[in-house]
Amino acid sequence: MDSVWPEHGGSRQTAAAAIRLAISESREEERQLKAEYAANGIRLAAMDFGGEAINSISKIIERAVVGAKREKVIRDNHAEGGAVAGAAHEVLSQMMTRYVGLNFGGKIGVARCGEHLCVAVFFAIGMIHLDDVAIAVAHRAVAGLEEGDVI
Repeated sequence: MDSVWPEHGGSRQTAAAAIRLAISESREEERQLKAEYAANGIRLAAMDFGGEAINSISKIIERAVVGAKREKVIRDNHAEGGAVAGAAHEVLSQMMTRYVGLNFGGKIGVARCGEHLCVAVFFAIGMIHLDDVAIAVAHRAVAGLEEGDVI
């Protein structure tokens, strides 16, 4: 992988990292992706979710923000937490017509490279024994990080 620190990377690379994390199949794969991307200046966080769709929305957004803070993808401030919450809400809104009234589950991937922050969600949407899958991604701009910044 080429170096994608902010002067070389952007929203496309950050979105790709979030998507790769959201579709990862195990905690071990998550750890490998986090290490691989960290070496190239991209910070990652992953969170699982599931439940009845409409009743789960606020919990999913909260989980994305808390996980991004815990994994040091974002600073613990209003602007960066709001950026994750806004991107997570956008992702859920993109899929709303597919999951209203159904159960769903999946994984959230949050990626940050400098001023680029992306949230991707991989959904499994279930009804009886019929499942559908979908993926959505959203981008936000936040104040940039300098190489080596500690969050």
